[in-house]
Amino acid sequence: MPPMKTQHPFSLLTPDTVLDAIDSTGMRSDGRLLALNSYENRVYQAGMEDGAPLIAKFYRPERWTDAAILEEHGFVETLFEREIPVVPARVINDKTLHEYKGFRFSIFPRHGGRAPELDNPNTLEWMGRFIGRIHAVGALSNFQHRPTLDIQSFGGEPVDYLLAHDFIPFELLEVYRGVAALALDGVRRCFDRAGDVKTLRLHGDCHVGNVLWTDNGPHFVDFDDSRMGPAIQDLWMLLSGERGEQTRQFSDLLAGYEDFYEFNPRELHLLEALRTLRLIHYSAWIARRWDDAAFPAAFPWFNTQRYWQDRILELREQIALMNEPPLHC
Repeated sequence: MPPMKTQHPFSLLTPDTVLDAIDSTGMRSDGRLLALNSYENRVYQAGMEDGAPLIAKFYRPERWTDAAILEEHGFVETLFEREIPVVPARVINDKTLHEYKGFRFSIFPRHGGRAPELDNPNTLEWMGRFIGRIHAVGALSNFQHRPTLDIQSFGGEPVDYLLAHDFIPFELLEVYRGVAALALDGVRRCFDRAGDVKTLRLHGDCHVGNVLWTDNGPHFVDFDDSRMGPAIQDLWMLLSGERGEQTRQFSDLLAGYEDFYEFNPRELHLLEALRTLRLIHYSAWIARRWDDAAFPAAFPWFNTQRYWQDRILELREQIALMNEPPLHC
């Protein structure tokens, strides 16, 4: 395992720095600070002297350019203006992106909620309606500063990174290399079968943890991974269970989704391919962040033989699934 760097930039983001950063915007925190569950960035709930608590999000250094962050903010603000339940960054001093001692951060209103009950067909249809509305807006123009979800950036490059660094146990290295190559071949065949599908601006990471449910329905949060990609990327992560169950879930999602945006059924060829890319990308994401002390602490099993054996088995299962006919809608 590569040696951990002694000091990641986030190690300098102390509670006092967080509170001082918030105060630098003219807001006045009351000293109460709660770290929220986030690894990619650092996110805190801060009590305020006047009004409800706010959320302060500190962006991972060197991940996004300012232009890419502001493009995300603009997209979310456009969705909010169209009464789609999202949480835009607050405009403070005529801007949404702030800087303090080298850290870029934004302030958001706090929205509570619970995880949606995805075993409820009505919930899935409700979710589908709002994802359809997000995509109807997302299709109106393209991102200029944010990337596109593609095989190379989510599959090829992550595999190359893992193979070039000492994360995979030596005795499993060639096995992983071969299985990953077969998996990426399967992904390419899936994309070939899907053909030339349209890409649009997406949420990008639309899993159950990024949806807050209230009596008024869903709120979609954390557009940090927003990018260009096929529409099904924002739908497949809400599916679970056996094939028959996923088919029913997808039908419920589409019942609401297609009220606002037409789904191209050829994208169903991409479902297992996108799942495969996410599995590969996830392992490389942990590896690339290993110099951040939060990652070895949160993922102590990452450098174990069992972890990589499970990943190899996972990819073999995906290779088989990608050879099966797609779901029907």
